[in-house]
Amino acid sequence: MGCAARAMPEGKGVHVNGVAIPHDAIAREVQQHPSKIPIEAWKAAARALVVRELLLQEARRLDVGREPLADADGRRETEDEAALRALIAREVRAPAPDAESCRRYYEQNLDRFRSPEIFEAAHILFAAAKADSERYTRARAEAGTTSEILRGRPDRFEELARARSDCPSAAQGGNLGQITPRQVTPEFERALAQLTLGAITRAPVETRYGFHIIRLDRRIEGRLQPFDTVADRIAEFLHESVERRAIAQYIARLVSRAEITGIDLPNSGALRTN
Repeated sequence: MGCAARAMPEGKGVHVNGVAIPHDAIAREVQQHPSKIPIEAWKAAARALVVRELLLQEARRLDVGREPLADADGRRETEDEAALRALIAREVRAPAPDAESCRRYYEQNLDRFRSPEIFEAAHILFAAAKADSERYTRARAEAGTTSEILRGRPDRFEELARARSDCPSAAQGGNLGQITPRQVTPEFERALAQLTLGAITRAPVETRYGFHIIRLDRRIEGRLQPFDTVADRIAEFLHESVERRAIAQYIARLVSRAEITGIDLPNSGALRTN
């Protein structure tokens, strides 16, 4: 944060309709906007505080009530947070999506509502990293030799897994149980997808972990969730999307009428409101 503070351009500072955004407030806000480039984090923090000040000024102008709420854990809003919430609730209209819109979104995004395919598989791992050239060469050779054995004697898979695999699954004859594509590397997933039931990869499959010989034991196809079970989730998602756009448009209108100095707002629609 100290580096980011030093990156702040010196000068007249940041002002919103004549109200200064304190330098130390921006420095504290920087931690909410991580960036590899300190000045970019500073600018993002300054823009967020500009938007916040602009909204608070509008809340005061409209005399919006400030009634802080508390959550189930007893955490209570500040008066400013309550004012921002009340202002958005009063000034921003985000209609709830109708059933037809939800159905259309569902039909256009079926893959999002399909449970992942499940595989039951086993493997023999010859662990190696490319950075260790000697081990990498040895692992590739051992995997190749084992693969040749299995082409003639696939019934020896469990035996060879117990004797040669570097994976803890060796104790179970290489059995990995049920896995989904998200739980394995892309190379491993592609190999599984190409195998027929009971088949073993003809050549070792290289991943960042080393070389694998893979056997597919069972495939369970992903299932499409019925619309009725996801309709509420879709409605909530669409409403939040509409609300975000409406808030962005509202902020853009306030920015267009305001006098803001010391910072650019090149994409006010994307700025945070808190």
